[in-house]
Amino acid sequence: MRISVIGTGYVGLVAGTCFADSGNDVACVDINPAKIDALNAGQIPIYEPGLEELVRRNVRDGRLTFTTDVTEAVGKSQVVFIAVGTPEGESGDADLKYVLAAAESIGRAMRGYTVVVDKSTVPVGTAAKVAAVIRGVTQAEFDVVSNPEFLKEGAALEDFLKPDRIVIGTESERARALMGQLYAPFVRTEAPILFMDAESAELTKYAANAMLAVRISFMNDMAALCEKVGADVDMVRKGMGADRRIGYPFLFPGVGYGGSCFPKDVKALVATARDFGIEFDLLRAVERTNERQKKLLVHKMVKHFGGSLEGKRIGVWGLAFKPKTDDMREAPSVEVIEGLIGKGAKVVAHDPVATEVARRTLGDRLEYAPTPYAAVEGVDALCVVTEWNEFRHPDFERMKALMKTPVVFDGRNIYNPHQLRELGFTYFGIGRR
Repeated sequence: MRISVIGTGYVGLVAGTCFADSGNDVACVDINPAKIDALNAGQIPIYEPGLEELVRRNVRDGRLTFTTDVTEAVGKSQVVFIAVGTPEGESGDADLKYVLAAAESIGRAMRGYTVVVDKSTVPVGTAAKVAAVIRGVTQAEFDVVSNPEFLKEGAALEDFLKPDRIVIGTESERARALMGQLYAPFVRTEAPILFMDAESAELTKYAANAMLAVRISFMNDMAALCEKVGADVDMVRKGMGADRRIGYPFLFPGVGYGGSCFPKDVKALVATARDFGIEFDLLRAVERTNERQKKLLVHKMVKHFGGSLEGKRIGVWGLAFKPKTDDMREAPSVEVIEGLIGKGAKVVAHDPVATEVARRTLGDRLEYAPTPYAAVEGVDALCVVTEWNEFRHPDFERMKALMKTPVVFDGRNIYNPHQLRELGFTYFGIGRR
């Protein structure tokens, strides 16, 4: 099948590469010539385990190409995916200008029946808007399909190639047959393809991300309560997760959620509800909890150090919003570091892959250490913000010898409090007894 993907960001690049790897001819299109030149030179703009190798293999075998020529790419395609950004608008809703601009370009370039697929995360009603834009610039037959992505950064290839489910929003039998054929290689293990109307598909994406954000914020509230009453949130988590109706995923308290999806999608769902006269108080509380949680480690440090961090040297492990990615969007580390610097502390940070992205976000107001141990040399305390595997089993004796004072603020509860205290550390977790 001939496919075009408009947009070479995280979703577009992963989707295009995976479709190519299943034997399709895929053209990834972007209006940024520098980005296309870099991709053609083998430079991948994002960090995602396994993606670089998969891109290079499919480019080498001729199934995957990168171009700025929308007309040529779309004109040859049976299916065209829109995978452009939907940034947060002023009122929290999703800004559709890039989606609708892509739709117009697609409409002008179509040469025959085409399935146009909204892969971007878009609010309810977008498929109808995309169809209206295309209808205004072409006489060619087409169908618009909503096909939201459910990719976890750091595990995107696994999620795409072996999905839990595929959601396809269309009431066209012709589009349904074509989409079923396209996704058939990815559901050989009986993962369901859920066909539904476009509006339900659009809302499913927001609902899924909002529910995961609710679980995280609920556990962060429980962690705060545990600290007050003398309970241990890890024990509470185990007791809750053993209930099969609840399960263990996303029941881990910490310094809040971040990334490209949860913050933006929660805001967008609140905004959509407001447009229809509904105040989504639960999700507004989730947002407030998350913002509070990002400030928690700094509050704990200020309290521990007697009300002032002036002149303190603080090590930070982890800059990306989660492990296995270099994504810094809405990363809790930014709030933590801004808070530390604002309180007069000097910050030295290490992340396995996100340093250069962090430098663009935070500038040179902090030091960037090449190794985890370099980030703790001479520090008054260590703050763990991202739970990279590299940080889970360090040489604690070496850490203790390097630190000015052996104090650890564990923002992801990755260490055993009893073990660290026995080793002579002062330990602070999130909701740990």
